Amino acid sequence: MTSKQNTGSPNERWRMLIFLAIALVFIWSTWFSAAAVIPQLRSAWEITPSAAAWMTIAVQIGFVIGALVSSLFNIADVLSPRHVIMGGAVGAALANFLMLFTSGPEAVIPLRFATGFFMAGVYPPAFKLISTWFQEDRGLALGVLAAAIVVGGGVPHLINGLGGLDWQIVVFATSVLCLIGGLIAEFVIREGPYPFPTAIFDPRQIGLALANRGVRLATLGYVGHMWELFALYAWILIFLIDLFEVHGVGTASGAAFIAFFISFAGGIGSWVGGILADRWGRTNTAILMMVISAACAVLVGLLFDTNLYLVLMVGLIWGFAAVGDSAQFSTMVTETADQSYVATALTVQLASGFLITVVTIWLIPILQDIFSWRWAFAFLAPGPIIGILAMLRLKSLPEAAKIGGGKG
Repeated sequence: MTSKQNTGSPNERWRMLIFLAIALVFIWSTWFSAAAVIPQLRSAWEITPSAAAWMTIAVQIGFVIGALVSSLFNIADVLSPRHVIMGGAVGAALANFLMLFTSGPEAVIPLRFATGFFMAGVYPPAFKLISTWFQEDRGLALGVLAAAIVVGGGVPHLINGLGGLDWQIVVFATSVLCLIGGLIAEFVIREGPYPFPTAIFDPRQIGLALANRGVRLATLGYVGHMWELFALYAWILIFLIDLFEVHGVGTASGAAFIAFFISFAGGIGSWVGGILADRWGRTNTAILMMVISAACAVLVGLLFDTNLYLVLMVGLIWGFAAVGDSAQFSTMVTETADQSYVATALTVQLASGFLITVVTIWLIPILQDIFSWRWAFAFLAPGPIIGILAMLRLKSLPEAAKIGGGKG
């Protein structure tokens, strides 16, 4: 085998990145498929705010359980990442599709749990898979994948924003996209020229991952970041609908479009964050993004009754910054973890972060009822602050020499 066959053409790694990003956009469209149609379901099923919250929380819990199972059995390290992604996508597409045969949240919630469970087989393997193509520019590559996930999460809002669509169309479309994404991952993507060492089943790896100081601090930073992120995505549509009503403008479809653009801004933020992280340092980039996002979490509610366009501008900046650091926490794990068990360490990190989202997704509507939108989102700001402290600690340690080619 020639060297060229071994490493692929110079452009092949970018081609693999583009196709895997497309696959993740399609697969991740199922994540918020129920949250995006909550306005329609409120009318069709007369669901309560608590039931609406659990339709999103169930996905998070399912993801955590799926991630723990994957970590315990080292699934994404022992099996081919392509096969794991395909299996996860098929399972998520089926669980999402079965929502079409339900008539209330009691049946939807278990299916949303199943969707999250199978999605745990997509995220960590995808990050590991693209890392086999990128030793240089890895922060950018993982940033692009994180951008794809964020944009994919906004796709249901885009479909919903077309207006006049039944919720069933949104669910059906996202199910089909998810399946197509899995097929792309299985039949178009291949492992790159820089594979990680072969792993064997070792259930101790969950504990060993967290015993690694670099992995532990990167995970703490990620947990702080996630305290904020999914509560933003879960409730931004309802926030925007109420915002438009207060200012006497816009429609629910218009709010859905803005919700998509906030997700899209996160995709741009993740891409920009990847570029900055490779050049300026991952910890520095994460700190910058979390400072901005914490400020926006406080400001967006304080400005609720003032100028509509100012609130929307802050919302777009928040969407940009809240995701701009996301992939860098995972990149730090790929650089500091035991290289034979990178996917297991990533899965432990993701499980920890997604577990904390259950609290804030459940909490936001309660806080909104007590304090109004003026203060509800402000309770998300402590998360990024904790993340900032974790990054300041990490950049001061010897482990920082392993991160970003020594940039920290």
